Amino acid sequence: MRLVLASTSRYRRELLERLRLPFDVARPEADETPLPGEAPAALAARLAHAKAAAVAALAPGAWVIGSDQVAELDGAPLGKPGGREAAIAQLASMSGRTIAFHTAVCLLRAGDAPHAAEDVTRVRFRRLERAEIERYVDAEQPFDCAGSFKSEGLGIALFDAIESSDPTALVGLPLIATARLLRQAGFALP
Repeated sequence: MRLVLASTSRYRRELLERLRLPFDVARPEADETPLPGEAPAALAARLAHAKAAAVAALAPGAWVIGSDQVAELDGAPLGKPGGREAAIAQLASMSGRTIAFHTAVCLLRAGDAPHAAEDVTRVRFRRLERAEIERYVDAEQPFDCAGSFKSEGLGIALFDAIESSDPTALVGLPLIATARLLRQAGFALP
């Protein structure tokens, strides 16, 4: 069975490689604009499905994995910062607070019902001084990361705690759920 990851994220690619299944990578063409009033969890699920569906339409017979992560701050989605000042502002707004990260995964093959799952990871940030935030942002430049940090790197020093049922979800692809969905689709995994 052919497997395709509908993502150009190196983080998701590195995570999926852990399952030791051969897969291809394709860029999904999906509009990631939140719908008016769309909750962060619903946005993550919709985008994971949209990414998988976009690639599945171009890869007949292949199983396609789509995934998306949306950080939730005060009930609203928090996107990728894109630059230094936005990253500093995001981290300052999360200082001393607990933020929910919704990570959705969708596995589908054109013509079949989708298999989907979601993980919610709660990250409790310690109180952060502006100088600490600036040092972190300058050191790791997390401009392509929801929430402006890399938990698999130096970003871990920003937290008091992480609460999750899947430690890989915060990086961008919940492997426990992904492995379950792949087994349901007939892939041979331990």
